[in-house]
Amino acid sequence: MKVVYKITYPNGKIYIGSDSTDSANYFGSASSKIIALDFSRSELRDFTVRKEILWESGDADASEMRRVEVDMIRKHNSNDPAKGYNRWPRQRRADPEPG
Repeated sequence: MKVVYKITYPNGKIYIGSDSTDSANYFGSASSKIIALDFSRSELRDFTVRKEILWESGDADASEMRRVEVDMIRKHNSNDPAKGYNRWPRQRRADPEPG
């Protein structure tokens, strides 16, 4: 089973990832260093994250899973450092206002 999931951290920031094994114990590959900067040492002593499955498929191939993952990253804006921990794909910049 291939899945795309959302991890929500105690500060409300999210990480979107994918897993082709549907492991209950896999929580993605967000940067531990970047996440640790958002929390004090005492906050890290009692730390709860939530994992939600956003999409799953028993017959999709890896490229379909990655396409859905990128779509979900963009949909949830988890590549905006103020909202999430995804650093890829880079956030699209809005076109400048004319005039």
